[in-house]
Amino acid sequence: MAVTAHAARRVVAVRHGETAWSVSGQHTGTTDIPLTDDGRRLAARLRAVVAGESFALVLTSPLQRARETCALCGLADTAVIEPDLVEWNYGKYEGLTPAQIHATAPGWLIFRDGCPGGETPAEVGARVDRVIARARAVDGDVALFAHGHVLRVLVARWLGLPPGAGQHFLLDTGTLNVLSTYRGLPAVKTWNASAFVGGDGAGRSTGGVASSPTGKASWRPTSASPR
Repeated sequence: MAVTAHAARRVVAVRHGETAWSVSGQHTGTTDIPLTDDGRRLAARLRAVVAGESFALVLTSPLQRARETCALCGLADTAVIEPDLVEWNYGKYEGLTPAQIHATAPGWLIFRDGCPGGETPAEVGARVDRVIARARAVDGDVALFAHGHVLRVLVARWLGLPPGAGQHFLLDTGTLNVLSTYRGLPAVKTWNASAFVGGDGAGRSTGGVASSPTGKASWRPTSASPR
């Protein structure tokens, strides 16, 4: 996919909140499980970050953990289901932990090897290329709600890297990511950021998306653009 300038100012990509399988480390592809209570709580905190923002397009995976995260962020009313944002099809590895997979396939790496009976990195890359093309056709900010592995491939393709480069972008549940441009080139502004408003009550930062002087969490820039 060629790297070109595009109209979308920012793509805000959100990984869904915690699920029982994300806690246990099981690969959760097409299995449609809900968020945990902690997952809902953390997803709801992202609402303070996106509240008041105007998105020209909101896309969500059809799986309930992504749709529920989108709803908790207050964007369900404008969201459009995008099948290409569904998580990697893990095939025979669905529901298995990395340890269980490595017991029969030592050295297996999803970003290189794909999944037997599921998708290859190239197939996931083709899906996210279509999502990126859709986002780049929009004049305005775009919000995406999806899953860990598919978003890791998406950021790689956003930068013009091969799908396998997603291995370099670790991504936790319930996090916000901002893809943008630098002098017309695709760039990453924020990655793997959890949401918080203010500090921890004792004047200490709790990490994640920066809060504004008014105490409202924000992913907008707080200083001049890089030179």
